[in-house]
Amino acid sequence: QVQLVESGGGLVQAGGSLRLSCAASERTFSTYTMAWFRQAPGKEREFVAATAWSNKYPYYADTVQGRFTISADNADNTVYLQMNNLKSEDTAVYYCGASRAVYSRLRRDFSSWGQGTQVTVYS
Repeated sequence: QVQLVESGGGLVQAGGSLRLSCAASERTFSTYTMAWFRQAPGKEREFVAATAWSNKYPYYADTVQGRFTISADNADNTVYLQMNNLKSEDTAVYYCGASRAVYSRLRRDFSSWGQGTQVTVYS
């Protein structure tokens, strides 16, 4: 099973930026779609953004559209999430997930997960 390791979380003031990284141990049919989800305290894990390794047709949750950018670097098997204009409601643990499904944003379609990285946005 593919191993995913996230990094890049931290504490940032509202309006600031962070870039998260997700290093994948391999790229196979089981990692066709790479995504970021997040989970705030007391809430369900929710979809944030996803892309295929080709970087064609990335897609986003409405709440982050225009502020976050997902990209994949095939050279080092790493997926990034650039987060700009951060808001307090973006505070959550961010998880990287891998799926063999195409264009999914459903948690149940993602079979591999990283350990998560905390993002805290303060006002």
